[in-house]
Amino acid sequence: MKTAQDIIIAPVITEKSMSGIADKKYTFKVAKDANKVEIAKAVEEIFKVKVAKVNTISVRGQARRMGRYSGYTSSWKKAIVTLKADSKTIEFFDGLM
Repeated sequence: MKTAQDIIIAPVITEKSMSGIADKKYTFKVAKDANKVEIAKAVEEIFKVKVAKVNTISVRGQARRMGRYSGYTSSWKKAIVTLKADSKTIEFFDGLM
C-alpha cells in the first residue's frame, strides 16, 4: 500500500493554479497510478482538511529537441482538489501568494 507522501508528489505552482485558491481549489502533481479516492485520502491525511471533490488530468509529455536529437518529456498526472466550504485553507499555499 502506498503512503500519502507517495501519492502526492508536489504542488503545481502556476498563475492559473494560484487563481483557484480563492475558490479552495488546489493543484498537485500526483502518482500516475493513483485514483481519485486515494488522492482525496492522501490530501486529507497530509494537510488535515476535508475534500469535496477531486478532478484528475493526465498530462502528455511534450516533444523536445537538443540539436539533432529529439524526444519527449515524461508524462505525468495532476489533480485539482476542491475543499469543502467549512474546511480551512492549506497553509503551504498561503506563503506563496
